[in-house]
Amino acid sequence: MHPAIAKMLEKYDLSTADKTYEALREILQEIVLLGLSRAGFFEHALFYGGTALRILHGLDRFSEDLDFSLIVPDEHFDLSIYEDAVIEALHSFGFEVTIQMKNTNSNIKSAFLKGNTSQHLLNIEAPEDIVKTFGQGRLVKIKFEVDTQPPLNFESEKITLLVPSPFTINTMTLPSLFAGKMHAILCRNWSSRPKGRDWYDLVWYIAHEHELDLKHLNARLQQNCTWVENQNINLKKEIDTEYILELLKIRIKDLDTSMAKRDIEAFIADTSVLDFWSQDFFMDIIQQIAFKK
Repeated sequence: MHPAIAKMLEKYDLSTADKTYEALREILQEIVLLGLSRAGFFEHALFYGGTALRILHGLDRFSEDLDFSLIVPDEHFDLSIYEDAVIEALHSFGFEVTIQMKNTNSNIKSAFLKGNTSQHLLNIEAPEDIVKTFGQGRLVKIKFEVDTQPPLNFESEKITLLVPSPFTINTMTLPSLFAGKMHAILCRNWSSRPKGRDWYDLVWYIAHEHELDLKHLNARLQQNCTWVENQNINLKKEIDTEYILELLKIRIKDLDTSMAKRDIEAFIADTSVLDFWSQDFFMDIIQQIAFKK
């Protein structure tokens, strides 16, 4: 095993197949970030979303995808030019992967990384019984997406990571990351299948007293908000704290907390924290949101 991978594994509980799989996926995510950094990707893009919160700020849940936003809109941005750098980084740590680029005319450019789970688990010296649990057919998959026409008015910062090798990431500040999450909560069209990960992250932001960047949230809302459009709600050109809280209350009234719990359970170690979840719980905690104007 590469010594850097051994060092990364020290923070994980590998006692079950699912926990070992999540550890493997997160290690591969960090190596992908390293490869992108080496190729100069972060001169043009920012890391954001749930995985950024997990890797950079210690969010206590696992996350599936890598989300990025260009610093300056560029409809001609080509994600494929970074493919070789990502593969080279993964190979250097003993991981064989393939990357499939998804060519679309949309503002989101996507790539899908795939690798043989069983072989990768052997690379990190997982227990034999855990390796057998996955079988030879299962793949570890990581999707990474780049928004080429991002809403602006965000704040950014550079953060240095030391494993698997020192490198620097360009990311949004926590208030702007919070704005992105609030946009997802307010605008995601989840119908009867709410994304519990959004609501879990909301609790995390509030509990850690992080401010919400209203300017960046407004930029996101003005660009698009599927739920508001479908509900025929008048979207204000200039938002304020009272307006956001009113929208949140409407969303909470429609929130099926049982379904939200089911979505998040597989991504956290201690599901007992979900016992408090109810509409009344969320109505109460949103009053504690700190707004950065």
